[in-house]
Amino acid sequence: MNERPVNKARNGAELLVQCLEEQGVQYIFGIPGAKVDTIFDVLADHGPRLILCRHEQNAAFMAGMVGLLTGTPGVCLVTSGPGVTNLATGLSTATCDGYPLVALGGNVRRGMRHIKTHQSLDNVGVMQPVTKYAVEIYDGNSIPEVVVNAFRMSGMPLMGASFISLPQDVLAGAVDVAPIKAVRSGGAGTFDIQSVKKAAGIINNAKMPVIFAGVSAGTKRAINALRNMLNEYPVPVVNTYQASGVLSRELFNCYAGSLGIFQNQPGDKLLQKADVIVTIGFDPVEYDPEIWNKDANGIIISIDNRTPVIDRHYQPEIELLGDIATNIEELAKHLEARPDDPTANPLVTEVQDALIEAKVRGAEQSGFPVHPLRLIYELRNLLGDDVTVMCDVGSLYVWMARYFNSYEPHRLLFSNGQQTLGVALPWAIAATLARPGEKVVSMSGDGGFLFSAMELETAVREKCSLVHLVWRDGSYDMVKIQQVLKYGRSFGVEFGHIDIVKFAEAFGATGLRIVKADEIAPILSKALGLNGPVIVDVPVDYSDNQSLCASVSEGLGH
Repeated sequence: MNERPVNKARNGAELLVQCLEEQGVQYIFGIPGAKVDTIFDVLADHGPRLILCRHEQNAAFMAGMVGLLTGTPGVCLVTSGPGVTNLATGLSTATCDGYPLVALGGNVRRGMRHIKTHQSLDNVGVMQPVTKYAVEIYDGNSIPEVVVNAFRMSGMPLMGASFISLPQDVLAGAVDVAPIKAVRSGGAGTFDIQSVKKAAGIINNAKMPVIFAGVSAGTKRAINALRNMLNEYPVPVVNTYQASGVLSRELFNCYAGSLGIFQNQPGDKLLQKADVIVTIGFDPVEYDPEIWNKDANGIIISIDNRTPVIDRHYQPEIELLGDIATNIEELAKHLEARPDDPTANPLVTEVQDALIEAKVRGAEQSGFPVHPLRLIYELRNLLGDDVTVMCDVGSLYVWMARYFNSYEPHRLLFSNGQQTLGVALPWAIAATLARPGEKVVSMSGDGGFLFSAMELETAVREKCSLVHLVWRDGSYDMVKIQQVLKYGRSFGVEFGHIDIVKFAEAFGATGLRIVKADEIAPILSKALGLNGPVIVDVPVDYSDNQSLCASVSEGLGH
């Protein structure tokens, strides 16, 4: 970001950009249009770097991921009408999954808001259901206040999207105020020592306590606190997909699986047997309590930075509300050494044995098309723990969540709440910007790939060092396998063949193709060594996919 003194803004657009500079914004992901061209005019001279995108939805995806990885809400900028409506899925994904971003959308002049004219829209009405904060600015002098509050709301637990609607004449009009300095979101309050002691007593008396880590457990401080506690007081830990990486390699003895969507994992059995379940930063959208806790009788203790949502299947006995890391640290002070080792429970051993067995099976899979376990096996061997891996939604996301062990936070990422197709490639582009110099690997099915494949041009233009794997089977397979389970047949899920390599080359990227299992390692190694974006076509064998959801609860489709 360019360092420059804040001078008096000549108009609302200039003031807006100054406010974004004050917030420490480094990138703006956007698409121009007549209603916001005053902002683009300012950005041509100074301000955050503009990353020109090819679809507004993807601009939102990129902004949200930059926000998650940097800690400062990402920013996207779009024009009026369809520019704004195209944001809806991206903002919904961010709000549901906890990715902080501030979206800026243009609108017609204030005097034309209530007549029928081109691209006139009730922007706030459209965006309120999918954001934490949605405001239209009617006076240019209020821009600083709105921007500060939008950033604060976006960064508060659970993080998500804010939206600011900007009428054309507000941006062009004169202003006479200065930006407000960045004011970060405050803490989540202090812990209640009596509740902490009560929770510790319940855990100390438990025969089979289990920790269930969710999305808000993924901060650096919370993870360090949890790991320190487990080093002294080992307890079995399961995590949601969005909490992948909470446990280090050294704490594998505590690991009891990554859970979500389908209740058919050893970790699910462990939750059913637990007499105390300690949820940390858990959000119900990650894994419906009516699935994992329907028949459980264990006491629930919630550690969170916001009041938990209560339903019939999630009613905490104790709530440790406040800063998650602080509550974990205080809880650890009151835990007692146990005569037994809860991590030696047969169900914990079962999940760990299953992971080891899957690794062995993966190494032995030599057929073609490629079995998912073979691909995961090769990926895990090739990638260091510090490589960022972005997963699109589809069958691959369940395979990866269950069997690609991650040992660092925010290194294995999913859209788990909205389960949005097309996120992986835009996220990967964002990660190369947020983590410059690091290799990024992303992946999607051939269905999800074409939801956002137009951003391959963006990746080429920005010289993004990423490798994107397309798991190709010619269908929307995650839908197909559930259809077969429900109806005994599939329908509406097959599509035509795309030459992925030629597609990549047409955009100026490198395209590679795997044609046999023994080529996986050398092709992926080659891809990781190349500069710029690389797309790898991987034909996959999904014949084992029904095992992923074999125990899906009746009536609970996903």
